[in-house]
Amino acid sequence: MTLTTEALAAHDDVDPEIRRFVVALNHGYGQFSDFAALSLPERRAAAEIVRAPWRAGGPVMAKTVTAELAGCRARFHYPQRSDTPQPALLYIHGGGWTMFSIDTHDRLMREYAARAGVVVVGIDYSLSPEVRYPVALDEIVAAYQALRDDAGDFGIAPAAIAIGGDSAGGNLAVATSLRLRDAGERPPAAMLLNYGAFDPAPTASYARYDGPAYMLTVAEMDGFWRDYAGDPATLVDPLVAPLRADLTGLPPSFLAVPECDILADANRAMAARLGSAGVPVELRLYAGATHSFLEAVSVSSLASAAFDEAARWLAATLRRALA
Repeated sequence: MTLTTEALAAHDDVDPEIRRFVVALNHGYGQFSDFAALSLPERRAAAEIVRAPWRAGGPVMAKTVTAELAGCRARFHYPQRSDTPQPALLYIHGGGWTMFSIDTHDRLMREYAARAGVVVVGIDYSLSPEVRYPVALDEIVAAYQALRDDAGDFGIAPAAIAIGGDSAGGNLAVATSLRLRDAGERPPAAMLLNYGAFDPAPTASYARYDGPAYMLTVAEMDGFWRDYAGDPATLVDPLVAPLRADLTGLPPSFLAVPECDILADANRAMAARLGSAGVPVELRLYAGATHSFLEAVSVSSLASAAFDEAARWLAATLRRALA
């Protein structure tokens, strides 16, 4: 379905600047005849094209390096040159475990690097359904361990490495922290979680915000869970659905939650469960924002404010980790 500005205007709960972003993306995908009928490789290629304008521009880095980290393509964004090791954020892109890349999320990562003054590292983990759980999680755990163990080689302070991600990336960030904790290793210094996919169970926000006007549909999300988990029985695994996990001992967490998102309720529940487990947690609910709204930063003051809030929290949390 291709939405027009007029059609979306009926959804007056969406911030007008975010609405421009949603309409533009829907129009972009509409340029491909019967997008849903394309093969998965074709859909991935189309998504890279459609999202290209939204990753352009933004902060200029002192240095950007694309390399390999634990067997995955990785990109290191350094916002300033420094002779001393810097705090860092390992960022995991979203896309329902099946789509997107460090290219689609390049501006998002540079925004965090510039605003928080930290090195941001993104990785291209293996996508589903070609591989399924736990392959992507295994790769991200290995990437975090390599980043920590060889931190000096990357100009990074090993005690001040955060992990974060959006949507499926938020899921993988929490699962990585759980895996490290359960292995007796110190988890990352912080978790930065943007509209994460934390549990497949439907909630009230599923019914309220379903449809292309809000970026992410229930049918899409259900398909993403199936592609990632494979066997439906796997969906109850707490490393697949981390809202069901014991969250004790996880790092301080910041959750950016768009109000107009089918995942909003699960994010509120994750914040509550983290708090009940004794984890310092901050939740920011952004009225009028939809899923993926941070990618609209070039046109959205709301997205820019959300970046600023998260960056202030991240910089302060990582400074404490260095102390």
